[in-house]
Amino acid sequence: MISVFWLLIETLGSLLVSACLLRVLASYVRLSHLDPVGHFLFAATDWLVRPLRKIVPGSRVLDVPALVAALLVCELMALVWALLAGGAGITTLLMTALYWLTKWSLYLLIGIVILQAILSWVNPHAPLAPALELLSRPFLAPLRRVIPSLGGVDLSPLVVVIGAQLLVHALGALLQPFIGVR
Repeated sequence: MISVFWLLIETLGSLLVSACLLRVLASYVRLSHLDPVGHFLFAATDWLVRPLRKIVPGSRVLDVPALVAALLVCELMALVWALLAGGAGITTLLMTALYWLTKWSLYLLIGIVILQAILSWVNPHAPLAPALELLSRPFLAPLRRVIPSLGGVDLSPLVVVIGAQLLVHALGALLQPFIGVR
């Protein structure tokens, strides 16, 4: 029963963290609130981010309150996990929350890049295509300048996906002694 409860908490928590992280990225790339993706992100996370704006100052470049919201949700999840697992120290809770935040950020990046690559081949005029292009541009554009396309095929999404997977794996292996779960 505890594993079912944890599965529910982890699923809902990771979705909320992902929405907050997407909000940070959307504000960084200046995705319009009128765009369907932007509208959804801001509507889904506003209840959590808006109160934090009164405490946490924002910046022109980064939506810091949304990033803090994602970290707080990760920390709350780490606390619930520790209570279910029988306890953990403060350092373990903080390291676990930071690991989850980083891991989910990288998984989110992988998902955005894969969706953008598929849509660019299958239906480049899909309603989500402009938003996905805008969200993936900061990660793909620097690589596109360095990696030549082979026969008209852009390999930069493949490099980003493999690099992100390597980072998740390396971070998990590096932090394994300090975190409670992978």
